[in-house]
Amino acid sequence: MRFGILGPLRVGGGEATVTAGRDRIVLAMFLLRPGLVVPTEDLIDAVWEDRPPATARTQLQICVSRLRQRFAALGLPTVTIVTDPAGYGIRIEPGDLDAEVFANGVEAARRNAEAGRLIEARQNYRDALALWRGPVLAGIPARSVRRRAQALDEQRLAALEDCVDIELRLRRAPELVDELTEAVEREPLRERLRGQLMLALSAVGRHADALAVYREGRRIYAEELGIEPGAALQELHQRILAGDLALSGPESRVAAPVRALPRAISDFTGRQQTVARLVREVEEGSRVQLVDGMAGSGKTTLAVQVATAVAGRFPDAQLFIDLHGHSDRSPLSTTVAAATLLRQLSVPAERVPADPTDRLAMWRSELAGRRAVVVLDNAADAGQVAPLLPNGPDCLILITSRRRLIGLDSGRPSSLPVLDADEAVELLARVAGAERVAAEPEAAMEVARRCGHLPLALRLAGARLAHRPRWRVADLAERLAGASDPLAELVAGERSVAGAFALSYEQVSPLAQRVFRLLGLHPGQCVDNRVPAALADLLLPQAQDALDELVDAHLVEEVEPGRYQLHDLIREYARTLGAGRETADERRAAVGRLIDFHLQVTASIGRSLETGAEPSLFDLPEPARPDLVAATVGLGRAWLEENRSTLTALVRLAENEGFLRQSWQFARVAWVSNFYGGRLDDLIETHQIGLRAAERLGDEEAVATMLNYLASADYRRARFAEAIRRLEAVVGIYRRLDRPGELRKVLGNLGTAYAVDGQHQRGIELLTESAAIARRSGESSWLSNLLNNLSFTLISHGRYDEAVRMCRNQMAVARQAGDLRQLGNSIGHLSMARHRRGEHGPARRLLLVGLRLKRRVGNRYGEGELLNELGMMEREEGRPELAASLHRDALVAMIDAGDLVGQCASRNLLARTIFDQGDVASALDLHRRVLADAERLGLRYEQARALDGLARCLRHDDPDQARRYAGRALALFRQVETPDQRDTEKLLVELG
Repeated sequence: MRFGILGPLRVGGGEATVTAGRDRIVLAMFLLRPGLVVPTEDLIDAVWEDRPPATARTQLQICVSRLRQRFAALGLPTVTIVTDPAGYGIRIEPGDLDAEVFANGVEAARRNAEAGRLIEARQNYRDALALWRGPVLAGIPARSVRRRAQALDEQRLAALEDCVDIELRLRRAPELVDELTEAVEREPLRERLRGQLMLALSAVGRHADALAVYREGRRIYAEELGIEPGAALQELHQRILAGDLALSGPESRVAAPVRALPRAISDFTGRQQTVARLVREVEEGSRVQLVDGMAGSGKTTLAVQVATAVAGRFPDAQLFIDLHGHSDRSPLSTTVAAATLLRQLSVPAERVPADPTDRLAMWRSELAGRRAVVVLDNAADAGQVAPLLPNGPDCLILITSRRRLIGLDSGRPSSLPVLDADEAVELLARVAGAERVAAEPEAAMEVARRCGHLPLALRLAGARLAHRPRWRVADLAERLAGASDPLAELVAGERSVAGAFALSYEQVSPLAQRVFRLLGLHPGQCVDNRVPAALADLLLPQAQDALDELVDAHLVEEVEPGRYQLHDLIREYARTLGAGRETADERRAAVGRLIDFHLQVTASIGRSLETGAEPSLFDLPEPARPDLVAATVGLGRAWLEENRSTLTALVRLAENEGFLRQSWQFARVAWVSNFYGGRLDDLIETHQIGLRAAERLGDEEAVATMLNYLASADYRRARFAEAIRRLEAVVGIYRRLDRPGELRKVLGNLGTAYAVDGQHQRGIELLTESAAIARRSGESSWLSNLLNNLSFTLISHGRYDEAVRMCRNQMAVARQAGDLRQLGNSIGHLSMARHRRGEHGPARRLLLVGLRLKRRVGNRYGEGELLNELGMMEREEGRPELAASLHRDALVAMIDAGDLVGQCASRNLLARTIFDQGDVASALDLHRRVLADAERLGLRYEQARALDGLARCLRHDDPDQARRYAGRALALFRQVETPDQRDTEKLLVELG
C-alpha cells in the first residue's frame, strides 16, 4: 500500500510521510476522497478554516507542487495528483490506500458471514482491523479532516463489533476479554461493545465481573447522558443474573454447527423398541449410553440412528469417531482420540496441546456449554473412553463396543442381540424387494437364519438378490447352506458372517477377487485406486475397474469420490482369504510394493517441503512403480494430510514384515509432515519404530538420524534435557564415523537446545563449531541458519557487541543467498541486540523492517519474537498500554506457531506491562500461571522471569514473600547465565 491514513499519515509504502503542516492537510483531504475531485474551496476551508488569506489559491498551488516533488522523491508518479478546473484529486490504484483495503476486507468478511463461513469471515475481519495503526490521520487537527476521519473511525468500531460477534460464536471468548476491556475503556458509551464484554466475561466464568461492567455502564449513561442502558443491555444483564446465559448467549450459539455423524440409513429395520427406549431415557436426562454386542450386530447403525433421532436436542455438534477397539489397527489412544474430536470441532492442529492432560482438558472445555451428541464407536475398554466423558448435562455420549464396559462407572448398558426372525426377514425384504421376499417366505426365513440374523450379513445377501433379479430366494438359501466358513471365530450358533461375505466375493471377477484379498494387507482405513494398483501391480484403469466391481458387490464402500473403505469384518475376511490363497512370497512382495509406493511418494513430497534437508536423507532406490508415484506427488501436502494415519501404520507394518531399512526411512521422510503439522504423537511413534529397526540393522547412521529427529519432538515439547541427551549421542556417532556434513547440522541443533535450556556458553561453543564446519564446506544456506541461532544465543547471554557482528555477518550471507527468511531473522536479531545496547532509534527502525519481512514469509514465531521486543521498548519508554497490545499480538503469533516457550515469554512480558498499568492483581495472577507452566515444562529462564515479576507485584504488600521470590529468581537467572540477574539483584537490595 502506497498510502496510509488508518493512523498517522504514511506515503510511499513505508514509514515515510509528509511533514509540512498545510501539505499534510491537503493530502489528507485527497485521501479521504480517493478518486474524486476535491473542490478548491473545500481545500482552502480545510487549510485555513475561518481565516483564508487573499493568496490562498496561490499557496494551495504551492502545496500541491510540493506534494508532487515529495512523491517523486519517494518514487511515486507525479501524475498521481490530478488537476481539474474545479480543484484537485488523487488517482488511487487498487491496493494503494489502506482505507480501501480495509473496506474491501470488511465487505468480504460480511459476505462470508452471511454464507455461514465464520472462520473465513473472522480472518477477513482480523486482517482488515490489523491495518489500523491508530486514529485516522492522527496528528492532523484540521476540522474538515477530523470530521471525515471520524466516520472512518466509526467504521472500524463497527467492524470490530461484527468481528467480536463472530468470535464469540466461535467460542473464542477467552481471547477477547482483554481486547474488549480496552475497547470499552476507550468507548464507554458504546452499548454493543459493553454487552460483548459482558458476554465474554460470562463465557469464561467471570460472572461477577460481567455484572460489574453493566453497573459501571449504567453509572456512566446516567451521569453523562441522563438515560438508562438500552433494552438489549438490560436483558443481557438479567440473563446473567438468572444464570441462563450459557444456554442462550451468542457465544454458545455456533452458527455453523458441527455435523460429523454418518448418514442414518433409510431402510433401518428392527430395534424399534430399543431405539424408543434409548430416546426416552435420553429425554429423561440420561447422558451416557453404552451399547455392546457381537461384531456385525448393528451397534454402530443403532447408535447413529439414536443420535440422529435426538439431534434436535443437541444442535451445536454431532460428532463421531471410530476408536478401533476391535480392528486390525491398534486402538486409538485416548489422547489421539481427543485430538481427532477436537479437529472435528475445527480446532487447528497446531492449537491442540501436546500434553495429554492439557489435551483432554481442552476437549472437555470445548464441549462445555455445547449441546452435543458424541458417538464413541468401537471402544476397546472402559479405560479408553472414560477420560473422554464430558462434565455437565448438555452432552449425550453414545458408546459402542464388542465388550461389555463393566468398568465404566457411568452410563446405562444395552446389550444388543441379533435381530429376531421377523426383523431379519423384514430387513432382507427392504434390501432385496418386498414382493420378491413375500413370494417365498420359507426361503426368506432360511436366508435370514443362514445369515445369523446379523444385519451386515443380511444386507450383503439382500444386495446379492437385488443384483440378480433372475435368482429365486431359494437359490440364495441353497448357496448359503453350502457355503464354507473361513472366519470360524465370527459365528452365531451354526451360522457364519463369512458365509454372507463369500457369496459377494464369489460373484466378482478373478481380478477383483485378487485385489480384494490383497486389500486385506493394507493397514489403513481408506484407500484410493493407486493402492490396489501398487498391491496387485496393476495399471490404474485396471485397479479402478476392480474397485468399481467390489463396490457394486458391497465388499468395498466408496465413502467419498475416489476414496474407498473396507468394513473391519470384511477386511478380516479379505485377510483370511489372502492367507489361504496367496503364498508367503506373494504376500511379502505385495507388502513390499505397497510400502515402496508410499515411501517414494512421501519422500518426493518431502523434498519440496523440506528445502533445507540434506539430499542424501531422501536417497532411495528407483521406485518400483514410477507411474504411480508420478500420478500422486502432484497432490502434495494434501496427500500427506489425507494419508497421515496410513503412513504411521505403514511404518509399523514395515517393521513387522521385516522391511527394516524402509521402516526407518519411512519415519524420516514423513517427519516434515508430522512436525510442521503438529502431529508429534505420530512423529514420536514412527521414529521410535524406526530407531528399533535401525538398531536391529546395526546401522549407526540410521540410528543417528532417528535420534536427531526424535529430538525435534522433544524440542517442540520443551523437553530440552531429553533432546540434549539424544543429540549428544548423535554427535558421538558422527564424530566416530567422521561425517562432517551430518556433524555440522547436529551440532547446530545441539547448540540451539543447550541455549534454549539456559546453557548459553555451551550453546555458543557448539554453534561456533558448527558454523566453522559450514564455512569450510561453503554451505551458505546452513551457515546463515547457524549464524541466526548463534546471534540469538549471544543476545540471550548478554554479549550484545558480538551479537551485532554476528547479525551483520548473517545478513551478508542471507543477502548473497537471496534468503528472505534468514534476512528477516538477521535484521530482527540485529534490532534486538541494538535495543539491548540502548540504541532505541536504530533498533526501532530495524524492528519494523524485520517485522515486515517476518510477515512476508509467514514466520509467525519470528513475528511474535519482534512484537515482544517492540512491546519491551514501548514499556521502557513509558507506554504500557501500547506495550500490552503488542505482547497480546505476540502471544497470538506464538500460539499460532505452537511454540510453548514463546507463549510463556509473551505472557510474562504481558504481565509486566499490566503491572506497570497499575493492575497488580491481574499481573500477579498471570505471573503465577506462567510460573506453573514454566515449571511443568522445565523452562528455567521463564520461571525466573515469572518469579521476578511476582516479587515486584508483592514488594509493598508482602515484602517477605517478595524477597523469597526474588531470591529464587536470582538463583535461576544465574543458572541460565543471563544479564537479567542484575535487575533482580537490584530488586533484592531494595527489598532489604
